[in-house]
Amino acid sequence: MQGEQPMCGIAGIANLDPAAVLEPAVEHSVRLMTDSMAYRGPNGDGVLLRDSVCLGHRRLSIIDLSGGAQPMWDSTGTLCIVFNGEIYNFLELRRELEEQGLRFQTSSDTEVILAAYRRWGTDCLERLDGMFTFALWDTANRRLFGARDRFGKKPFFYTVQNGRFHFASELSCLRHVPGLQFTLDEHALMRYLAYQYVPCPDTMFREAAQLPPAHGFVLENGSLRIFKYWELPLCGTAPVDETEACEELNRLMRTAVRRRMISDVPLGVFLSGGIDSSIVTGLMAEISDTPVQSFSIGFHEASYDESRYAHIVAEAFSTHHEERVLNADECADMLPQIVSSMDVPMADASVAPQWLLAKMTREHVTVALGGDGSDELWCGYEHYIGFDIAERYNRAPSFLRRGIIEPICHHLPASSGYINLRLATGNFLRAAAQPSWLRIQSMLTACPPEMQERILNLGDKSFLDRETLYAPTRAAYFQWPEAVDLHRACNTYVQGFLLDDILVKVDRCSMLNSLEVRAPFLDRSVAEFTARLPMKCKLNGLKRKYLLKKAFAGLLPEQILHRNKRGFQIPVSQWLRGRLRPLMEDLLGREAIERQGFFNAGEIRRLMDDHISGRSDLRVPLWTLMVFQLWWRNNVAR
Repeated sequence: MQGEQPMCGIAGIANLDPAAVLEPAVEHSVRLMTDSMAYRGPNGDGVLLRDSVCLGHRRLSIIDLSGGAQPMWDSTGTLCIVFNGEIYNFLELRRELEEQGLRFQTSSDTEVILAAYRRWGTDCLERLDGMFTFALWDTANRRLFGARDRFGKKPFFYTVQNGRFHFASELSCLRHVPGLQFTLDEHALMRYLAYQYVPCPDTMFREAAQLPPAHGFVLENGSLRIFKYWELPLCGTAPVDETEACEELNRLMRTAVRRRMISDVPLGVFLSGGIDSSIVTGLMAEISDTPVQSFSIGFHEASYDESRYAHIVAEAFSTHHEERVLNADECADMLPQIVSSMDVPMADASVAPQWLLAKMTREHVTVALGGDGSDELWCGYEHYIGFDIAERYNRAPSFLRRGIIEPICHHLPASSGYINLRLATGNFLRAAAQPSWLRIQSMLTACPPEMQERILNLGDKSFLDRETLYAPTRAAYFQWPEAVDLHRACNTYVQGFLLDDILVKVDRCSMLNSLEVRAPFLDRSVAEFTARLPMKCKLNGLKRKYLLKKAFAGLLPEQILHRNKRGFQIPVSQWLRGRLRPLMEDLLGREAIERQGFFNAGEIRRLMDDHISGRSDLRVPLWTLMVFQLWWRNNVAR
């Protein structure tokens, strides 16, 4: 069967001086890197040492199970590649290349990348549609060329040290190479405490970086050049015919789902019961000749449980549905182990149910489709409404805002459930007081600058200046000066939260369980079509995902179409007062804090006491600190 290359892990080392030949010991270093992420490719591995480059690969077989071994050479024996991901339009590209006289030895999309580079050089990136990272060695030009997909669904880390370029699919892999140095970047720590992740292209280490999404690189003649090859198109302003737009969106989504259902191994879908996963499930059911296999996680805590909605969708589309209902103790006990297995510190607590969902799903299938990317592109989060309302709120008379509304908000009841009105309104009021470029980020900030001033025990705190600390947000927001503010906010979400939180969470949780996850909403054609729509097609008054819901109104059950969005969350707040309190005391207690030296033990103690007593809901900053401590213990201190 003609099909795509499996999901994998890649690594490699290249001399900056192309004339310098690598010694045989380098092959061992690359094997150490690939072996450390064997779960990304349990079905095979390969390492190639040639001239000034050594390339390594781990393989998870999805399609073309007997072919496509890597590293792969082209038919001329002059180009070699290691590739992680899938090229969804590779059949079209293959036909085009064959018409121009090129011939192929395999049915894999890996060989199509080699042929596309031979035909178009580095411009081939503009033609590739998929999720991928790769590194390609051009022996004739002694050039190493590589790239990362448009949204950054697949990771690529690198460091330049000792006259060599080292790269891998995971940051921790680089630490297996003898002789490399890695030191904590205190500025990255400050950004992590604000964002709950380290914004790309930085990492927690000064010496290491990420290749940004939609970027390629060329290592040639002793220099590394990084370049951008794509960006989301600008939001439209002209009115659209909604009927025609709905028909086009249906067509594009069906094509995207159909492409992602190509597999020689069992395939299923993550089904939360939300709009996005329900659309994907419904389209899969229409396309498939057999019942779709769907998977969901439920909670005994009613405030966090969505399983009844997943049941409605599963029944509507006659899926073969598998569900696991968790209790608090079970999930809380596994949480530290799951967080510790993450390659980078990322404090989204929903990583636990995501990991458990991936684990359960992998027991039945090897590939799963999901709804990732829709919330960011279609204004699905409550924060978009908050952003829009903030402007009107700031125009209200001062006596109404400060004399009536704000005092009421400060006296709202606190809750440790999914909805905490005091916490939500407090976040809104703080965000409304910020300039527009910082408003969205303020709603998501874990440890704001004033809190970091108190809890950090670091010398230089000038980095906590708002425009410095939040520079990634500002850059994304003002990328299009002519765009409307809400479009800028949307772009900020795509370049930050989607990239460094959602996609990292899904990639790590799925790969740790040797499961491939595909995202139809992040199909290039779907995403570009969505981006070009006027904002009122996405957020129409208080109606989020307006045109998306209209386009699929005939597909979805009525109860799903009009339900409110619920996040994939867990009851961290009460766990920190109960089941997880011993872990919090261990990670953030005076002895651990003072031994490490980064934080002020007294201020951390005050945060814990305020939360435990119920005076404040500090689940977000405390959990963010705990995740960093777990990451530090497992990746640096040991």
